[in-house]
Amino acid sequence: MTGLRTGFFHTAGKRLLACCLLPFAWSPVQAEVYEYNLENGLKLLVKEDRRAPVVVSQLWYRVGSSYEHDGITGISHALEHMMFQGTENHPGGEFSRIIAENGGSENAFTGKDYTAYFQTLEKSRLEVSFRLEADRMRNLLLSDQEFKKEIEVVKEERRLRTEDNPVSYLYETALATAYQTSTYRHPIVGWMADLEAMRVEDLRVWYDRWYAPNNAILVVVGDVDHKVVHRLAQKHFGPIKAGEPAAAAEVSEVPQQGLKRVTVRRPAELPHLLMAYKTPALSTQAEAAEPWEPYALEVLAGVLDGGYSARLETRLVREQEVTASVSASYNLTGRLDGLFIIQAVPARGKTIDDVELAVREQLEDLKYGDISAQELARVKAQVVSSDVYERDSMFYQAMTLGALETEGLPWRLVDEYVPQIHSIGAEQVKQVANKYFRDDRLTVAVLEPLSKGGEQDAQRQTGEAGNTDR
Repeated sequence: MTGLRTGFFHTAGKRLLACCLLPFAWSPVQAEVYEYNLENGLKLLVKEDRRAPVVVSQLWYRVGSSYEHDGITGISHALEHMMFQGTENHPGGEFSRIIAENGGSENAFTGKDYTAYFQTLEKSRLEVSFRLEADRMRNLLLSDQEFKKEIEVVKEERRLRTEDNPVSYLYETALATAYQTSTYRHPIVGWMADLEAMRVEDLRVWYDRWYAPNNAILVVVGDVDHKVVHRLAQKHFGPIKAGEPAAAAEVSEVPQQGLKRVTVRRPAELPHLLMAYKTPALSTQAEAAEPWEPYALEVLAGVLDGGYSARLETRLVREQEVTASVSASYNLTGRLDGLFIIQAVPARGKTIDDVELAVREQLEDLKYGDISAQELARVKAQVVSSDVYERDSMFYQAMTLGALETEGLPWRLVDEYVPQIHSIGAEQVKQVANKYFRDDRLTVAVLEPLSKGGEQDAQRQTGEAGNTDR
């Protein structure tokens, strides 16, 4: 699985439902988090939530696609697949079988800054999860025979999710164009050429380097006693020796010197516009003069696309009828600087140029027009209510803690999010709009639909922009 994100980081840019912030919704969010650090460097975070006799266990490793370099893209995700292929103690398939026999569910996901493995079990079965995860942390069998089968699964995943999906292909091309030096340009699944050249020996080196207790965070949320969880972690993970210290190479993005444009021609039903502006994240704020700017960008995303009455939906879809659909998104967390992304599909009879012009007009209105108190209050209510209700889930409570830690942020930021959003005013939203919605930060990517008959001709045009297979 690739790219799963928590709701905490995606509140803005969704179709949110306004709702009351009922008192009971806050209780699990405000529960205390207990932090432990084992001698071998493993960090343990435990949050007690006794609403149901269930426990969620997540083991996070600080490694993802942004840790990779050209030639080995996709290796973190490929290793995630191989983590289910067995150890000497538990042959391939046994991990999943044991979890299922104990009435649980399990899976994994890879992101740009992390790889994580999780299980949901009845509370008395937590030790089963710990025993299995501790075993494969250092004892994974990386069989060449199993790798040859699994890498074909990964390549097929890339074909289905990216190469046969024109909008996903456009998104991948946009990131590879927007980022010149930042490793956020790497697709999580990897470039096909790198997957074809990958060998099991590459995965052994990657596994030995990054899969160690001193590069991991264990997060447990559920009907548990934090002291008992700590003892279990000591029992199963404590004996594992720490690995050699490892850190990703720090590669900052070079300043952009002007507007970038790229066109992708793929078989598709409809054209698609993607506009990506470079923006700071909480962990970097490379160019942010004030620490509140990422929170203001989060609110700004809500102003543009925070529900049925948000600006883009109201003005571009229903009033002007220039777009059939439109969305805006921003992630205020991430190990490196990110992007504020606007995507749109033209309405019938409208062109991509019409849509880009209409979007630009809305951004200019944000910079120089008024943002009413009522509009701001609506956005904040939606952003905050979405955050509260998603964190009401045990799984997403754990997700938030693990993602923050692996992205270089303290988990305690989870309690600062709501107050920070409430503190943002209209002038701050306008300030970040003026600062970051500029052409020298912008990449415009366009999907031009291609008929099936024209596909072969386009493939022969190897010099065309948008040919990103490497």
